[in-house]
Amino acid sequence: MTAIIIFFIVHWYGSLFFQTFFLHRYAAHHAFAMSRTWEKIFFVLTFIFQGSNYLSAYAYGVMHRMHHAFADTEHDPHSPKYSTGLFDMMWKTKTFYAAVRQRSIVIDEQFIKGVPDWKKFDDFASNKWVRLAWGTLYTLFYMYFVPADMPYLYLLLPVQFLMSPVHGAIINWFAHKFGYVTFKVKDTSRNLMPVDVFMMGEGFHNNHHTYGNRANFAYKWYEIDPTYQVIKLFNLLGIIQLPKKEKTAEVFLKKKAMERAA
Repeated sequence: MTAIIIFFIVHWYGSLFFQTFFLHRYAAHHAFAMSRTWEKIFFVLTFIFQGSNYLSAYAYGVMHRMHHAFADTEHDPHSPKYSTGLFDMMWKTKTFYAAVRQRSIVIDEQFIKGVPDWKKFDDFASNKWVRLAWGTLYTLFYMYFVPADMPYLYLLLPVQFLMSPVHGAIINWFAHKFGYVTFKVKDTSRNLMPVDVFMMGEGFHNNHHTYGNRANFAYKWYEIDPTYQVIKLFNLLGIIQLPKKEKTAEVFLKKKAMERAA
């Protein structure tokens, strides 16, 4: 039993961390800069920790930028306001995500510019057989470690198969319906909890919809964003570079982009 619980927790937080750190704050918003080498490393780490539910940084970044641009309108890729229910919203999200990843729809350049794109790796990591291989490994792990008198632990397995969509559903559905509002915005975003230990800072949805490019999703003195603490450590170690002042972030990131292109 202990092995299953540890595996689930590591998968939950590992998958979530790379989603919020790499796919969300870096790929979609460029809240900080990193070298091409580190970018490739984080592509691979995202694949390892998300496994069967690997998300493309390119497709995620593009889709999320469109979510901010069209939040809670008919053009929003995942709005509870324009969905008949949670599963309807997530199915629309899946369909739109797949279309972006497969380049089967035309996307305005503003949503594509600067988004990390490693298509060959995405094609490999998103391959159905690769996803099935991950799922098989998860299943074998459960078969080996689930005690005979605790078959209910297998109920955790479908969550692990679909960990990233589960995380997405929690934020894109519940963080638009429950929680507290710090800033008045034109959409229904809310903050789920003041100390976001379960969603690694993603629960500060209202704060994020107000200050989209801010690396720290917490705003009030009593709010704690766990992922931002890791970001500060990575900045200290030189893995990433945070802008010294938020107001100069755009200039800073453009400079870093030019350095990488040189």
